[in-house]
Amino acid sequence: METEVLYNTNMHFEHVHWKRELAFWEDELKSFNNRLSELVTRWTDKDVLAKLEHFQNEFVLHNGVIEDLQETIEEHETRIAGQSKKGSNAIDTQLAKKHVEFRNRIETQREIYVKLKKDFFRFLEKYM
Repeated sequence: METEVLYNTNMHFEHVHWKRELAFWEDELKSFNNRLSELVTRWTDKDVLAKLEHFQNEFVLHNGVIEDLQETIEEHETRIAGQSKKGSNAIDTQLAKKHVEFRNRIETQREIYVKLKKDFFRFLEKYM
């Protein structure tokens, strides 16, 4: 099995991309919550209100995951900056390993978020 070499500049580049993606998700979730607020005023049916609550809970959970991911990125960035200040060109294998694991987390979360959006849009089509 070939080992992937990750340089600080490449990890930083991915971090910047992920931070932008997470900020976009946060913005989208605000918009989705606004839609939920509109729907709450239109519906009194208990089943519909239960679905609204479900999506509201999912959005809250997803916001928590976003915050956690953002914190992890900042921790990685701090570690990279520490290496740069020392003038160290050595590759931090632990950080590289954690970066690959984090990349997998981001990819998994991206899949979860896409499914959530798809489900929410289908819900909106039906009840908007």
